[in-house]
Amino acid sequence: MTGARHGLTLTEVRLTPVLVADPPLLNTQGVHQPYTPRLIIEVTTESGATGLGETYGDTAYLALAQSLAGALIGRSVTDLNGLPELAAEVCGDPPGATGAGAVDVGGLRGVRTAGKLRLSVLSGFEVACLDAWGRATGLPVHALLGGKVRDRVEFSAYLFYRWAEHPGGHGEHDDWGAALDPAGVVAQARRFADTHGFTSFKLKGGVFPPDEEIAAVRALAAEFPGRPLRLDPNGAWSVPTSCRVADELADVLEYLEDPTSGTAGMAEVAAALRGAAATSGRAGLPLATNMCVTTFDEIAEAFARDAVQIVLADHHYWGGLRHTRELAAVCRTFGVGLSMHSNTHLGISLAAMTQVAATVPHLDHACDSHYPWQTEDVLTERIGFRDGRVDVSDAPGLGITLDRDRLAALHRRWQADDGGLRDRDDEAAMRHADPGWVTPATPRW
Repeated sequence: MTGARHGLTLTEVRLTPVLVADPPLLNTQGVHQPYTPRLIIEVTTESGATGLGETYGDTAYLALAQSLAGALIGRSVTDLNGLPELAAEVCGDPPGATGAGAVDVGGLRGVRTAGKLRLSVLSGFEVACLDAWGRATGLPVHALLGGKVRDRVEFSAYLFYRWAEHPGGHGEHDDWGAALDPAGVVAQARRFADTHGFTSFKLKGGVFPPDEEIAAVRALAAEFPGRPLRLDPNGAWSVPTSCRVADELADVLEYLEDPTSGTAGMAEVAAALRGAAATSGRAGLPLATNMCVTTFDEIAEAFARDAVQIVLADHHYWGGLRHTRELAAVCRTFGVGLSMHSNTHLGISLAAMTQVAATVPHLDHACDSHYPWQTEDVLTERIGFRDGRVDVSDAPGLGITLDRDRLAALHRRWQADDGGLRDRDDEAAMRHADPGWVTPATPRW
């Protein structure tokens, strides 16, 4: 009834899958494809208020979104608590879902259960509803979440080993050049610092043998003394290798992210690091994750075993901005640190991420963001970083405006694709350079 009284009833839901240019960034699975799929969600209320959301655009997510979109018509944008039940009712068990123990290694997104797939789709619809609600009432999204506790949100430079271009010259060209050794990584970090003012740095590892990545982190520490540094090999290492790297970099790392796969392995590494810290008398190196704690069901075991000391929240994984705040409260209760994870995304996701980050008191570390790598967007104006931070918008909703021409162009690219790029597949992309490439089994080292 509230939605009807204030014109907040949904009258239209529009889904636009797009392919967005992505650089040749390397990880333990392979390399990013020339283009990555994203889904742009638009909602309209009977009063004419519109809202934007963004989530993964892979085939499985798009199929779920199409099932849910029609069911939202006639509901209020304020009925957010009803979204999970509605999704379970109309979407059922999505194809491609796995059990709780299986990891979506292709996208490095943790488990791929039916519930998590639905939540990843719901996240985009929830953000779009919040955006429309805010625009209709003249309130920023952070006000709908309880109000901001900071005016600016800090982000970390996200460093990657990368090639100068995609195999065969495919994709969009840029002027970054290759980064395949410590000097290349440092040059990349220096450009990020000079351009965007970043003062903390995260290196995506798991690409080269650990000693080479240790050397790269050491080179970063020499170039940026005292600055927070992180290393994330996406679970590519064994427990002994994880412990060795942690010992060698304990004096310069802010935290070590997902050095090994699974809660059990992380718990073993964490216990060894606590023992080493007790013996040496120095503070232990925290472990962070966005792989073994990506659903509420995974929290209990990980926290009980003290397997992770920092959780990297991702509103796409957890089902939206309100669930992100719930996760933050759980972490605060158990003394676990909090930051935010990023996958390849556009400005809508960055705006949403910034709005919720502004409301979380217990945000201990700079957030991740791929956004500086993205040369394309669907907004009329790119979101800027100043001193490594994004200003929190107080404009109604997310405070962003859709560029329909740009959206249409990126959608045409998706339409023109033969299906080979509509699902992210880093392994397949790597085979364009190495036909015999197979995703390495873990542990890789």
